[in-house]
Amino acid sequence: MSRTNPSTRPRFDSLQQEVFLNLWRTYDRLKQIEDEVFGQEGISAQQYNALRLLQTVHPDSMQTLELGRRLISRAPDITRLLDRLEQLGLLERERRSDNRRVVQVRIVSAGVELLERIHVAVQDSHQRQLGHMSESSLNQLARLLRHARRPHEDLNHPSLLDE
Repeated sequence: MSRTNPSTRPRFDSLQQEVFLNLWRTYDRLKQIEDEVFGQEGISAQQYNALRLLQTVHPDSMQTLELGRRLISRAPDITRLLDRLEQLGLLERERRSDNRRVVQVRIVSAGVELLERIHVAVQDSHQRQLGHMSESSLNQLARLLRHARRPHEDLNHPSLLDE
């Protein structure tokens, strides 16, 4: 009975699998760094992203559905994400009187203050994550990542990262 030498077996089923697994591992390592920053404030990266998006329209509000579309990663339960931020006193929600199904979300002063307080720590975490790479390498990586996800983006709502 012959055995296959494990050292001659390919490590991956395909180049696509190798790249995907490398992206996943990279995300995991970089996420550890950002989790330190956000964990100290009792929020997640996704909650931070929601606050940043709401800050772009402050003092106005944004519809919950629009906020969900603009998040970097999908939020299967945006209601729970917003519940937590509201409990922390970082945002407020209101239903429109002309259409009670439409919920408007607005960042409040405590949310703006949180973003201001952690701004330097977030910038430092990005430096720790990718500061070892040259500007040209970062530009190339950004282009490749946009190219990789383009066929999978919602055509009606392209990612803000593609702009």
